[in-house]
Amino acid sequence: MTNKWRKALALMLALAMAASMAACGSFDGGSASTTAAAEAETEAAAEEAGETEEGEEPAEEATEGEEAAAADVDPNTKAADYYTADSIDMESWSAEVEALYDENLGQFSDMIADAVASENVSERFAKLALAEANMLEQALMVPTTSQGGNYALSAVVPYSVSPQLWGNDAYRLSSVMVCTDLIKGEDIEALRAYWREHHGDGTYRDYARQYLTDKGYEFKDTYNKAFDTFPQTFDAMNTYRQADTEALVNTFDGLLRYDSENELKPALAESYDVSEDGCVYTFHLRQGVKWVDSQGREIGEMKADDFVAGLQHVLDAQGGLEYLVGDAAAGIVNADDYVAGTVTDFNEVGIKAVDDYTLEFTLTNPRHYFVTLLGYSVIMPMSRSYYESQGGKFGAEYNPEDPAYTYGSDQDHIAYIGPYLITNATAENTIVFQANPTYYDAENVEVKTITWLYNDGSDSLKQYNDIKSKTIDGGGLNAEAVESAKSDGLFDDYSYVSSTDATSYMGFFNLDRYGYSNFNDNSVGISDHTVESADRARAAIQNLHFRRAFIAAFDRGAYNAQSVGEELKDTSLINTYVPGNFVRLEEDVTIDGTTYAAGTYYGDIIQQQLDKDGVQVKVWDAENQTSAGFDGWYNPEYAASELEIAIEELAAEGIEVSAENPIIVERCYYSGSDPNTNAANAMKQSIETVTEGKIKVNLIAIEDMMEYYNAGYYPDYGYEFNADITLMSGWGPDYGDPLTYLSTMDAYGDASMMRSLGLN
Repeated sequence: MTNKWRKALALMLALAMAASMAACGSFDGGSASTTAAAEAETEAAAEEAGETEEGEEPAEEATEGEEAAAADVDPNTKAADYYTADSIDMESWSAEVEALYDENLGQFSDMIADAVASENVSERFAKLALAEANMLEQALMVPTTSQGGNYALSAVVPYSVSPQLWGNDAYRLSSVMVCTDLIKGEDIEALRAYWREHHGDGTYRDYARQYLTDKGYEFKDTYNKAFDTFPQTFDAMNTYRQADTEALVNTFDGLLRYDSENELKPALAESYDVSEDGCVYTFHLRQGVKWVDSQGREIGEMKADDFVAGLQHVLDAQGGLEYLVGDAAAGIVNADDYVAGTVTDFNEVGIKAVDDYTLEFTLTNPRHYFVTLLGYSVIMPMSRSYYESQGGKFGAEYNPEDPAYTYGSDQDHIAYIGPYLITNATAENTIVFQANPTYYDAENVEVKTITWLYNDGSDSLKQYNDIKSKTIDGGGLNAEAVESAKSDGLFDDYSYVSSTDATSYMGFFNLDRYGYSNFNDNSVGISDHTVESADRARAAIQNLHFRRAFIAAFDRGAYNAQSVGEELKDTSLINTYVPGNFVRLEEDVTIDGTTYAAGTYYGDIIQQQLDKDGVQVKVWDAENQTSAGFDGWYNPEYAASELEIAIEELAAEGIEVSAENPIIVERCYYSGSDPNTNAANAMKQSIETVTEGKIKVNLIAIEDMMEYYNAGYYPDYGYEFNADITLMSGWGPDYGDPLTYLSTMDAYGDASMMRSLGLN
């Protein structure tokens, strides 16, 4: 076992009961009515996340061990009765996970380490692109869509909320501008055009207000929107889930904040300085900023020590965000060692309250993206006095199981320092935000009441009907809603195509499946697999060429059309994990004899490497400088050739694959949603047709939305994922560097998405 793997697995064990997807990790319900709702807020962010054994054991040996274990079992036994969480030998599972990771992602991980060691930023970007090319070639996951790219109706002014691609600022709603009526599509396009030309000069908001006023629109101070997942916790520093963070981000502020013109502006810090070596950041805080409770009663004044308390709580709680503080991202001195327990005195961690209004961070080495992290929930203040009043403790004394510990249990057990107070939070019903009168920037809070209304997606026309009746102020239209809008005469005048963002939804193969029913309720999502068909599927999915064949046979356009309609089926399709135009080189870089010129986009480097390696996938459109908006993976001829290789290799393992004896790949789908059901069937039809029935997709219906997420989004452990392939998780960037995505697949990084592969 390599030291790197041992350290990563040790960290996984330390975090065992904490889920490992960061707050920007997203879920994809497969419906435009779900994924596009946030377009109403912002153009660029519309809404769809005992290993101590020495020695390496090859994946093949692990597979043979599994077959041997099953040898005494009738092959027709239901897999759900044989493979259970209670039956897992953790030592054996650890060896399987290690071997599978090393086989499939070991080289990728080494390439990430090499890239991160680069002192030159352009060289770093190029090496990260090459690492992603290596990962994509392994076909462990298939890119599906970003957020947005569908028809929408909205009363919300475009770009009135930050369109920043990374962090949480796109979900901060204090600046949202809402009209009393829907805004016409032509007016939305006119405002978009002005923003593109003028953003950054400080004129957009005044222009938009005057433009719409001149057109006869009126503004209101309320905003209603749909939501589909209730927060699991109200402790913003102890959650990795987007569904939690999206709500809670409106209750606090960061040191800096991106505004609606995408400019990084002072928030709780008025200014900051950076040391000559780039390792020490000193922030000068606003004075007089007040903490209040959910009733608006003053608790105390914000001090620099509250940021120290906040960071220590992040590291104590280990809720899945702590990797962003350590070497994998922010690089704060001794943060990782504090989590690992090798440093026990928090005073040795690189954060210090110099005085009441001066905060200092010390980094292990310069991080060019450090300030892009400052709107994120890992570097936020927490009222130390209030936290302690709720039974909260720090360091070795931290114990969330203590009956006296109530912090974050609901909206009434947190302290507020942001623009809104949560005055009502009723599960699967309503969340209400009221403007915080003590907020330091209260005069610039546009809407005074924000109401979130629950929509479980079971009625495919509910969101559209709620928009039409003014129950909510905007959202995306699925294919059925588009037809209704046309019939009602709203489509031509008021529809527009929502912008896409930097979220990457992916389909993940489960390389080491053990879950054959939902982890929280064994009566839900029960697999049709027998032990024999489950073992065949596992062996096939562990075969590189089988995975490539499966992905190349997947018509993602037809799949997406079920949610957004045929006309827009390609608009939101993505082809890479990191958007290809996320960064580009600022200077010439030469790596292994190949020179990439200054100005070369990240996606272009990936494409060059894929072409060099003979992998028949298109991920970069050079003419339009994008990796999105087309299907570069669907290739029936390539699918046939890769499947032929897979069949030969599986035959050598004693596994016959034919139309008469196909490999059965299972996925769960939310049967309460017509678009989700139709999308699942489109996927099934595409793959079975292209592979001539040699691969069969078995669809397991789950009627309840939350149980659907429990099959492949909420599980804390990879062995709890109930599918051979899942298509409900995604990732949005936490900071302005490609590592924010790639680290999720790196055992030495945050490793968040590895559980979607069944690997942690």
